[in-house]
Amino acid sequence: MKRNYTFILLLVCAFASAQNINDVLRLSGEGSYGTARFQGLNGAFGALGGDLSSLNINPAGSAVFNNSLLSLTGSNYNTKNDSRYFNSSSSTSLNSLDLNQVGGVFVFKSTNTSSPWRKLALAFNYDLIKNFDDDLFVSGNSNQGIDNYFLDLANGVPFGPLLIQDDEYIEEAYLDIGSTLGFVDQQAFLGYYGGIIDPVDFSDDNNTDYISNAKYSTLNQDYSQITAGYNSKFTANLASQYGDNLYLGASLNIHSVFLDKLTQLSERGFDSDSEIQTITFDNLLRTQGNGFSFSLGAIGKLNENFRIGGSYQSPTWYNLSDETSQKIYSDLADSDISFINFNIINVFEDYTIKIPGKLTGSIAMIFGQDGLISFDYSYQDMSKAELRPGSDPSFASENNYISDKLSTVSTFRLGGEYRIEALSLRAGYRFEQSPYASGNTIGDLNGYSGGIGYNFGGSRLDLSYNYSTQDINKQLFDVGLPTPASITNKNSVVSLGYTLNF
Repeated sequence: MKRNYTFILLLVCAFASAQNINDVLRLSGEGSYGTARFQGLNGAFGALGGDLSSLNINPAGSAVFNNSLLSLTGSNYNTKNDSRYFNSSSSTSLNSLDLNQVGGVFVFKSTNTSSPWRKLALAFNYDLIKNFDDDLFVSGNSNQGIDNYFLDLANGVPFGPLLIQDDEYIEEAYLDIGSTLGFVDQQAFLGYYGGIIDPVDFSDDNNTDYISNAKYSTLNQDYSQITAGYNSKFTANLASQYGDNLYLGASLNIHSVFLDKLTQLSERGFDSDSEIQTITFDNLLRTQGNGFSFSLGAIGKLNENFRIGGSYQSPTWYNLSDETSQKIYSDLADSDISFINFNIINVFEDYTIKIPGKLTGSIAMIFGQDGLISFDYSYQDMSKAELRPGSDPSFASENNYISDKLSTVSTFRLGGEYRIEALSLRAGYRFEQSPYASGNTIGDLNGYSGGIGYNFGGSRLDLSYNYSTQDINKQLFDVGLPTPASITNKNSVVSLGYTLNF
């Protein structure tokens, strides 16, 4: 009876928001994924076009195609994280395979020789713009325990409403507090019944001060974070060539988001006289939803050797829903604490994230049939990112924090291609500024790429290698454990693509 009743509760439970700047950053930026040729030049395609993934940079790119074609790309992703935490270091890596790009373009050439509109291109393309698959492990001897997380949240929360009522199961109380009182009170409840914290005065329902039951000077912490999922984009594109030197295009983009994130923390090494000798605290987050954006762009031929491009990508509006589950254990935990587990799900109300728009300027030099060099510059003001509805007090506060902490992001992409008859050799470089105005929470990103392609006439086969690295200072929890782990994230992508002309 208990489990059935709990299942009904989880369907209707919704509680106050815990979304924050991390959700915004997770959805911002786009990797140099896409076709193997696109990756070989590290995405420097804004003034080039003629590649389906170039539509992510400039929607006028489809009008550069001279014929219709289909393209698909598969990739092997390897992510490696080197972490340092309180003078200890560890390393993890993860491999995954995905079909990350599928699309086609249909080119309709004008039969009216007197019309300046030379052709019309209709393109449809699916691209994986972010792969969330990742594995992180952090270990070290810390002087900051998870009890500080619960103390920081619980202090100021009245003790009385946290108590389980007569004939109420512990998991019912956990869900009900989350639904009626909010996330902070729910974590205070979990810390108390998990045996981590106690009120200073048990007899006072209005008590708002709490103490830790854990004794330690330093303790051993093991923290793991495993994520799986994606942010993908389906593009419907229309573009046209006007005269000999101008290409214009527009795209509608539908984004799909899915993320599972599991974090697990274990603590040992408490003082010998501590009643608590072991703590484990696990959290599972599932985020899913969709988004919408549009883009406009143009490419102009200055002469036979030079092209310029410009594009505008609108803000992306994501409509998302979150589900969270938690598990906790300590030596002093309530005997029924195991009933709060990953089968007990908190369902957040739907919310919206707005990722700011982006402007891109591009220039390319074409050396006839011998090759090319291309450069893109993109500008995005991340301080204008927002969680919505803004009328929600917690969202309004977080938006002020985002506006204060984040800043403008400049991205530079440089790519080159050299052709030897049917063989093409490619290389590229990408630099993306940290979204933070100051500090070293997230460092600049540097990416390098190389590739090779062979044109069979009616089809083409492309192979690319893309590598990027970025330093991140990551707090294990948003409150209570202020010393971050230093992470060096390294991503390698090997892609194989096939293009068929028709």
